[in-house]
Formats: sequence, C-alpha cells, structure tokens
Amino acid sequence: MSNVASGPQTRVLIADDEENQRAGLAKMIQSWGFAVETAADGQEALEKLNLLPVNVLVTDLMMPRMDGFELLKRLGIQGNGPPSIVLTAFGNIETAIQTMHDLGAFWFLEKPIQPSALKVLIERAATQSRLTEETERLYRQLAYAGVLVDLVGTSAPMQQVFSLIRQVAPSRAAALVTGESGTGKELVARAIHHLSPRRTGPFVAINCAALPETLMESELFGHEKGAFTGAVERRAGCFELAQHGTLLLDELAEMHVGTQAKLLRVLEDSRVRRLGGKSEIAVDVRIIASTNKVVEEALRKGELREDLYYRLNVFNIVLPPLRQRHGDLPLLCQALIDMLNAKHGCRVTGLDPDVLEQMKRYQWPGNVRELRNVLERAVIVAGEGTITASHLPLDFGVSTGSRPLPQLAEPDTVRLPVGTTVGEAEKALIQITLQHTKNNKTRAAEILGISLKTLFNKLKEYGAAEAEAAM
Repeated sequence: MSNVASGPQTRVLIADDEENQRAGLAKMIQSWGFAVETAADGQEALEKLNLLPVNVLVTDLMMPRMDGFELLKRLGIQGNGPPSIVLTAFGNIETAIQTMHDLGAFWFLEKPIQPSALKVLIERAATQSRLTEETERLYRQLAYAGVLVDLVGTSAPMQQVFSLIRQVAPSRAAALVTGESGTGKELVARAIHHLSPRRTGPFVAINCAALPETLMESELFGHEKGAFTGAVERRAGCFELAQHGTLLLDELAEMHVGTQAKLLRVLEDSRVRRLGGKSEIAVDVRIIASTNKVVEEALRKGELREDLYYRLNVFNIVLPPLRQRHGDLPLLCQALIDMLNAKHGCRVTGLDPDVLEQMKRYQWPGNVRELRNVLERAVIVAGEGTITASHLPLDFGVSTGSRPLPQLAEPDTVRLPVGTTVGEAEKALIQITLQHTKNNKTRAAEILGISLKTLFNKLKEYGAAEAEAAM
C-alpha cells in the first residue's frame, strides 16, 4: 500500500499549535517519504489548503485562532478537503468520535501517537485521496464528452448544470433543483449523491405530492407502535433510512406548510423524533429538494415557507427544458435507445435522420420523460435496425417548418390548423375515430365511410399494425 500512496507527490499537512510536536511529526512523516507542510493553527492550515494540493491533513483539535473543529467544518462546507486524521488528547475519545461522525474526519489517533499506526493511517488516507482524484478526473472527462452519471448533454445549458453538480457534490451543502416536470430533477439528485463522499450510503427519495399530510410526517420522521390507528409496529422514517446518505424531497412545494415547519426544525437540529416517540434521534443526512413550480410564485402563494426555502436553497440548480437543448437530442436519443434495448431485448441501432429532424422541431412539453416514452414505444415496435417515422405514435410528428400539428381539442373533436396537409388531417381523423370506437376498427371504418381493408392499409402505413403486434 505504501508504494501506491507514498512518494514525493503525496503531500501531508500537519496542523498543531505545539511547535515541538509539529516539528517532530514533520520530521517523522518526511522520513516515510511524504512531502510535508506545517501550520500553527487552523487558520494557517485553511490558507495553505486553499493554495497547495494536499492529499492528507493531520490536525490537532485544540488550537488558537481556529481550532480543528472549525477547520474541518469549513472544509466540509467548501467541499474540497482531503482525508483528515484527527489527533486527540487522552480522555477526548468521545469528542474525536463525534468529530468523525459530524465533520467527516477520516480517523483519529490518541496522543501520545504510535508512529506505526499513524503511518498506516496516512498511507490509507493518501490512497483514498488518489482514488477520489482519479474518479473525479474520469467524471470530468465523461462530462466534457456529454455524460455525467445518468445525465446526458453537450449543450451549454447542460454543461452548466454538470459544472454546478461537480461543485456541490463533494460538499455537505443542501441543494434545490428546479425545472419543469420531466426534465430529470431526480437524476440530478442521484448524480450529486453518486459524486459525493456519501456515495456508499443510501439514497432515499420521497414524493411530497404523493402522500396526504397525515401520512407525510410518518414517512419522514417514522412512528412508534401505537402512535396512531394502524401503527401496529415501529417504523423508521426517511431521515433514519437515509442515515449517512442523501434524502431527496421531491416536489417540496406540495408539502403541507405545517409539515414544512417541522421539517425545518429537523434540518436545523439534525435530530428527529418519531411520531409517538419520547426521545430524539441524531441523523446525518444530506438534503436535496426539488420542485417543478416557479419558486417565487410558490413563496408568494404561501405554498413554500420562506425560512425553509432559504435553508434549502444553499445551492440552486435549474434544469433547462428539452426545447431549449435540442442540440442534445442525438446523444440523448442514443443513450436512451441503448438503455431501452437492454430493457426490452431489442437491437435498434439509432434514428432515421428524418425522424431526428422531426424531433428537433418538436417542442417536447413533457421534456425528457416524454422523449423516453416515445422512444420506448418506437424501440419495441422497430425491434431492430433504424427507427423510422412509421415506428412513432400516431399522434406524433411535425409538419414542414414550424407550424403546429393537428391536436385533439376535446373529446371526439379534432382541431386542424391552417396549413395542415391532407395526409396529416387523414391521420388525425383516423386516430380520433379509433379512440371514439375504443379501437373497434369495423365501427371506425363505417364512421369514416371507408372499407375495413382500406383502414387496415392506412394503419399499416402509419405503423399502427406493428405497434399492436408488439403490445
């Protein structure tokens, strides 16, 4: 292990206010082949960490100006701290363990220090530092190629999102992800978790719009047996389930304001009390919230508490709608097709150029979620080869230029804008008639005044027959 971690490129920073202790540690660590920097207190250590590449921090807890607690706290907020080894005096073991738990120290050693134990810890911490650097380098390469975890995009708006994710992920800061429905807010939350030091911990998501107020508190905080009717056993809430990991509060603005107040208390104290419980439980959870509402309007209407918003909006990531990133469609479509091939056992190679052009002209009101649904159907229908227009849903397509498609206006009616072609009008009329007859083709043919054979020929032309065979 020492061959991997040690060497002149591995720099260790020692922060200790006792000059003899600091000098002795520096001399010993240098003899093991590490480069060493020293600091007389936390403030000097922080300044050096901001200027120099440091792989391992060895720090005392009790120091003037800025102690070890504050130093580690600052590094946690900045999100750029190296693995840290805490040195503690005899009798402060409980404090050291608390430091590891709350501030993310790598390990602790009790004074007087055993050289062999310190050497092993520095080597392990340096190895972790190298692995983290290599992982971040690989993710940067992928991001520049248009991929970050499960997110895809080379457009300027998505590269900005990637940049924000890489900045916030290593820190402990809360994040608020906003954007229209279907833009991929949960994928952003998962990417932050995956790139964070909490990646080995759980990722828990709760949809605040899916549960009534009476159940929301139980889901968030848990409950004791007998806390309410139906509580037949103790149950841990999402905060406990996400311990040492990440909790996504999806569609936060849909949560009842009374529950929001209780949530704020938990975020400030990092402690939860189960419903019906008598004691509080300490939790170490990174919070990410999301909403598809315009935040300013939600605040004005009282749907989102201002104090909760400011507590969570430490880092705001705004996801662009798909209509503003049409340049991402080729890469995004291919990534989705590859995923759907694996899901359905198909061998689709890509999109016909005409289909891609259709997709670029479409406004995608349902964003990436709508794109995925369209492609999933097309992959199943095509089975293999290239996706053509015949594999798309009957109601999908874009006319020449940017004029709108025929749209269903209300049940049993169809609206045809000026400029609609005969082919488009015919396709829309057949579709609405089949919907009216609940896909009874004989009855539809009678209503349309055409033979059943003609209807089947039209459906075959549109690709509907293939779709039915795959269903």
